[in-house]
Amino acid sequence: MDDIVQQALAKWPHVPHCYGWLGLDARGRWWMRDAATQAQGPFPQSKGSLLQHEKLLQFIGRNYEADAQGQWFFQNGPQRVYVELECTPWVWRLQPDGSIHSHTGRLAQAQSCLLDETGKAYLVTNLGLGLVHSQDVAALADALAQWQWEPQEMQAAALAARYGFIASPQARQAA
Repeated sequence: MDDIVQQALAKWPHVPHCYGWLGLDARGRWWMRDAATQAQGPFPQSKGSLLQHEKLLQFIGRNYEADAQGQWFFQNGPQRVYVELECTPWVWRLQPDGSIHSHTGRLAQAQSCLLDETGKAYLVTNLGLGLVHSQDVAALADALAQWQWEPQEMQAAALAARYGFIASPQARQAA
């Protein structure tokens, strides 16, 4: 977490949390969801505005974490901005050198591979569960042969409970 964020937390410890305003899609892109967007429906059906400012994306990535309940958030100064997840908390990119990076740029070590009923591929890593980016599925096939792993089948609906994450903190908050 950035020093400036930790200082803001110390200075203003009781800022209310924010729900529904930030989404992460299955390609690792961040979406800003204003009140009008939220009124049109849940994420990802109603996505909002794609964030493209590189410095902002880096700031979000450095300050992206999960709470004890498995709700993922971006710590924006003293305020937690909870993230609506289209799929999983991480989106993995496989690199030409064989390394695995998250959508936030963090390095991860693969532990196992899952396939859901629609053919989506997931990696369980030291950072947790994440979807393999759709552009990297061919690279994953090559990596699986090298790792000598057989992907395990799993229902997509069971992933959140099995791997301890909340896809919609906003819906949980409203319940």
